[in-house]
Amino acid sequence: MTAHLTFHGGAECVTGSCLLLETGERRLLIDCGMFQGPKTLKALNYEPFPFAPDSIDAVLLTHAHIDHSGLLPKLVRAGYRGPIFATRSTRDLCEVMLADAASIQESEVRQLNRRNAQRGLRAVEPIYTGADVDPTLRLFQRVKFGEPMTIVGGVQATWWPAGHLLGAASIQVEAGEGGEALNLLFSGDVGSGRQPFLPAPAGPSGVDHVILESTYGDRERIDLELTARRRALTEELRQARAAGGPLLIPTFAVGRAQELILDLLAVMEAEPALAADIFLDSPLAIEATEVFLRRGWNPDAGENPFEPLRHATRLHHLMRPQESDRLERLSGWHVILAGSGMCDAGRIRRHLKRLLWRREVTVLITGFQAAGTLGRYLVEGRSAVRIQGEDVRVGARIRMLDSYSGHADATGLVDWLNDRAPLAGTVMVNHGEPDAAAVLAARLGAAGYRASTPRLDETWVLDRTSGQPMPRDRARLEAGQATRPDWHNDRSAFLVALNETLQRLPNDAEREALLGRLAATLTPDG
Repeated sequence: MTAHLTFHGGAECVTGSCLLLETGERRLLIDCGMFQGPKTLKALNYEPFPFAPDSIDAVLLTHAHIDHSGLLPKLVRAGYRGPIFATRSTRDLCEVMLADAASIQESEVRQLNRRNAQRGLRAVEPIYTGADVDPTLRLFQRVKFGEPMTIVGGVQATWWPAGHLLGAASIQVEAGEGGEALNLLFSGDVGSGRQPFLPAPAGPSGVDHVILESTYGDRERIDLELTARRRALTEELRQARAAGGPLLIPTFAVGRAQELILDLLAVMEAEPALAADIFLDSPLAIEATEVFLRRGWNPDAGENPFEPLRHATRLHHLMRPQESDRLERLSGWHVILAGSGMCDAGRIRRHLKRLLWRREVTVLITGFQAAGTLGRYLVEGRSAVRIQGEDVRVGARIRMLDSYSGHADATGLVDWLNDRAPLAGTVMVNHGEPDAAAVLAARLGAAGYRASTPRLDETWVLDRTSGQPMPRDRARLEAGQATRPDWHNDRSAFLVALNETLQRLPNDAEREALLGRLAATLTPDG
């Protein structure tokens, strides 16, 4: 059998995972995620899908993170009425995550339209609203790990634990019959196998082609066992408390927040001098925690490791904006966890705006930061950033602790792939920034695999033993554009630099002269 696989997302970048698999007359989507990062990349979320939504027979969902599930309501809004296959935990997490995503879009569009009206610009519509979420959830059909599921005639799929998030899976797709049947494996996001609260990654061996993520494909992470991870967190807390506090943690609301709080509680119990109030300032994380308490049973451990979150007296849930506002009156040592994890939306931006300039504050980054995000700029050491249209100097201590990432590093990805051997065909490396994907592909090539790095909107023709790309008719973005800073980022950096330069000039005359020279470049004959 010959199939066509098109990379409509998660190629040349880490977000927007969406792959279209065509086998004969059958058309399947594996994931339907939202793009995150530079505004030029996020603009793709507002464009029509590069395929007809009502022509899709089924959606196979690897996990609930928004970069894999976030455009499902848009798909339904555009006419999709087929099934969405996912594990039970993934469905439950999507229930809270998609509603939250819709609420954020509606809120952000209201604010944007107010600014657009003031500027004389046209109004925009949200990608989808809360009204689109319930029809989407009604399409979900539950699957169980390790049990093959007939998707449509001639196509069977099996979900395997990925060890990345509660309910997260790698998906094996078998299409056709007999010796010509295609056997594909979509890795989804692969955990390191050392996440203490999740089952270890698993999967089949002897598949034909593997579509492999590469988030950390070019690096080795500090991937610590639970005890060592908590030691590292203890040291971060000691330094943050010594600086005068508070400790601000931008957090991914689903998975990362729950693990961090478990570790914070354990550290504070073991080290009473570090004990403090922990404020979870994320409605999504609070609602997701209920799913973890309900669905978090770990068969490897024989327990639900999230139970300590049920009655944690130091943990305070802040659901309403007014409760978040009261944190401004606090001083001294306390811990705030707020979304989003890349500092691009949510309540974390308000906390950064009021705290980032203060030298006694510590900001602890605990996950991957996509290109063009505020979190990436902080990790890169920017001295000043723009938040909600205002310049903010970075006086706080910026710390990075990547042992909490839910992704395997380069060695972990290779080890996971080796466990899937032998492979008859190609490893298609996706879900990584270009350098990470290229480095991992080269490493796999040196190990004897045939590895490639598909481009955005590129279609590959697959048979059992080979895969070849087809010429692209149209690409929605130029090569490299998905992960490099765009003109929006350049404008923000320019305004920060301009304001700093104006402040350094010795007198108003020189400031006026500089502004005059800049203004002259804006005129047609300047």
